[in-house]
Amino acid sequence: MDFHQLCTFETFQQLWSHYGYGGNFRDVIEQEFARIKGNDRGGLAPPPPPHPPGRLAVFYSFLSSPLLQTGTTYLDHAAATLYPESLVRDYCRDITGNVYGNPHSHSPSSSLTHDTMERVRYRVLQHFNTTPEEYSVVFTSGSTAALKLVAESFPWRRRAEGGAASLFCYLTDSHTSVVGMRGLASPRGAVALPVLPQELRCGAEGGAQGGDDAACQTPHLFCYPAQSNFSGRKYPLGQVRGIQARRLYPACERPGRWFVLLDAASYVSCSPLNLRDCPADFIPISFYKMFGFPTGLGALLVRNDAASVLRKSYFGGGTAAAYLSGEDYYVPAANVADRFEDGTVSFLDIIAINHGFESLRRITGSMHNIQQHTFGLARYTYMLLSSLCHGNGKPVARVYTEGQFESSVTQGAILNFNLVDSHGQIIGYSQVDRMASLYDIHVRTGCFCNTGACQFFLGISGQQMRKNLQAGHVCGDSMDLVDGQPTGSVRVSFGYMSTFEDCQKFLKFVAECFVEKPVTVDHARLQRLKTATAPSEDSGEYPSIKQTNGGVYEADEQQPAEAPLTGFGFRDAHSRGGAYTLTGIYIYPIKSCGACEVHDWPLGPQGLLYDRGWMVVNGNGVCLSQKREPRLCLVRPQSLSVAPAGMNTISVPLKDDAQLHTDERVCQSKVCGDRVETVDCGDEAASWLSDFLGQPCRLIRQRPDFTREMRKKPVGAAASTSLSLVNEAQYLMINSASVELIRELMSCRFEHSVISRFRANLVIAGEEPFEEDNWSHLIIGSTRFVVAGQCGRCHMVGVDQETGRNSTCHFQVTFGVYLTHERPEGSPPASGLLSVGSAVRPEPHST
Repeated sequence: MDFHQLCTFETFQQLWSHYGYGGNFRDVIEQEFARIKGNDRGGLAPPPPPHPPGRLAVFYSFLSSPLLQTGTTYLDHAAATLYPESLVRDYCRDITGNVYGNPHSHSPSSSLTHDTMERVRYRVLQHFNTTPEEYSVVFTSGSTAALKLVAESFPWRRRAEGGAASLFCYLTDSHTSVVGMRGLASPRGAVALPVLPQELRCGAEGGAQGGDDAACQTPHLFCYPAQSNFSGRKYPLGQVRGIQARRLYPACERPGRWFVLLDAASYVSCSPLNLRDCPADFIPISFYKMFGFPTGLGALLVRNDAASVLRKSYFGGGTAAAYLSGEDYYVPAANVADRFEDGTVSFLDIIAINHGFESLRRITGSMHNIQQHTFGLARYTYMLLSSLCHGNGKPVARVYTEGQFESSVTQGAILNFNLVDSHGQIIGYSQVDRMASLYDIHVRTGCFCNTGACQFFLGISGQQMRKNLQAGHVCGDSMDLVDGQPTGSVRVSFGYMSTFEDCQKFLKFVAECFVEKPVTVDHARLQRLKTATAPSEDSGEYPSIKQTNGGVYEADEQQPAEAPLTGFGFRDAHSRGGAYTLTGIYIYPIKSCGACEVHDWPLGPQGLLYDRGWMVVNGNGVCLSQKREPRLCLVRPQSLSVAPAGMNTISVPLKDDAQLHTDERVCQSKVCGDRVETVDCGDEAASWLSDFLGQPCRLIRQRPDFTREMRKKPVGAAASTSLSLVNEAQYLMINSASVELIRELMSCRFEHSVISRFRANLVIAGEEPFEEDNWSHLIIGSTRFVVAGQCGRCHMVGVDQETGRNSTCHFQVTFGVYLTHERPEGSPPASGLLSVGSAVRPEPHST
């Protein structure tokens, strides 16, 4: 059975029988999630006609892919799931048909709010199979705020206060927000103790001791996740009682009173949690992970028997039974929720939770059904992805998991991996993420706020983490490889509305874009996975090895080093070149708007003079680009006045007007994550753009006295390399020979010029396609430039710059190179003139 046959619903049904929730699942999804479900259809793209290897193969296969015709494939449910339309519709009907007042008042509207909130609290507890007699629900802004509340209120004891100090213990496979609790615990005298997952099981023979041990009441807190947000591994819920009874390490070795915080934020999105089986003392959750809406709302479930140990310092509105403003006198509210919910809670959002539970029940029936459905999708995807191979038989993916997806008891609906090429070289997660975005596949990349799991699975030492920081890598950025080693990975996760078509599209995407043809499958591995069985939760036999289809690594074994993937298609660094000429100069006065072609143009300190000096922002001040508003390309400069066809021309002054620098006119915005200070260009321009684009807009320009430095400066670049409102570098250059080769392959798909789609500043005429990728420096006329890197393309290339139509013809990988000025330290900023017809003299990278 080949990959085509495996990637069918019939095969899925043979591997897993639990799909959907009865009735016509597809109809329900189309009704409730129409915004993401397009024309899903099966079948792989037909084999493309012969074409050049390397990056052009990727271009061509992408442009001819039927996957472009499907809807959004959302695979980031572990970050935030999607809400059904009926939830929002019913919620809007509720709040528009009722008057909800502040619950701290006693009016009829306030009483309605209070009673509704109490009903929601009860329903939260009912969902987790417990009662108000056993637990209290404290609403917070999210699970992170719930964790912070515990850290601030827990009675940490210093060693000097008598006896041993309190321990703050946490599993290394914990979210950042859990590890961050030590920032509050340590200054209060607690000793932070990270615990490896395998250490937690080592003390199973221990237990509570008598004598002095039994008398010790030093409070300790142990935190662990019910489910790893990195790998989806589910930790035994029975460990809650094991820690509380001091049968497990570290509790078995430290006398005192042990409390357990069970981080359930990731777990409860797709799994049933029964608090009668695992009576943790504190359970933080976030509702958007369960329902998709509302966001910014979570809760801390507090076991009533443990609530009395929590002590607050701050008291806000509604939390006091009595207090005096003139004396240090305060009595907290008796009710646990009242005591810890400072001020007025987000009561309208809390009301939405009721509709969330109702929609979940109506669509799925139960959390058990959700668990079976989502696990089946994750298991199927894992089996095929981990068995997928290149034409030479090498595996395509390195999957980071503690088991083999044998059971929903031990594994959640999360799949974490890195892709590798046919030579075993890691493909950086940023490359995968950008390509997935072009296919409208939404994934998560990086370390997922779980450094401990990331280090464990990727074999990154603490010292290497520090070196990565020194190299410029920080959490959440796109620096996916440092010294050839991955800094993170790719995560796909499933929600209750995920479909088989989501798995199918994702797997075909991987096969189409990252597999050296022909696509092959490791059938021996696939057969082993089919027959794999899971250990029982009670046995304690949880795997202690890291499984990948490229090899099995013991927990303390160093993985073999991997070299980076330098790009799709490798070109010889010594490819021949000949005479080169500058054939085109283009400036784009307004970012993402039309180009102005010039023959001669002066250089400025930030690139071509006036290039990307202005930009359009929406009513909230967010930059608009052709990715959001393709019609921006129709706003074209005419001697630096602008107008689309059919509208009057509007003029914008080039020179900065000091009178515009008032508090009302100066504003801030962001470009590619960088803060920029700008000046508003007035109501006339705003009205003109708003009329054209059909939404509130403003035209702003970068303040002339504001300096934005280039993030990643190449060797040899000017010491101070300032940028206009460009994305990454001062200039973008393309080679017409490279464009011509693409045009020959795809001219039938374009009505107008291909070259304009790449929105370059400088166009040169060379002899060999893509030879510019191997240059390190070049001289145009008498001006020296440093190559600052290759341009990673986004789907703006799919916008026809003549009509503003956004076709399905997108591009990815890299095309074109960034340039910046090269000048010695202390020399004046670049000046002079660039002219069409000037000679271009490149220098290749040294070997």
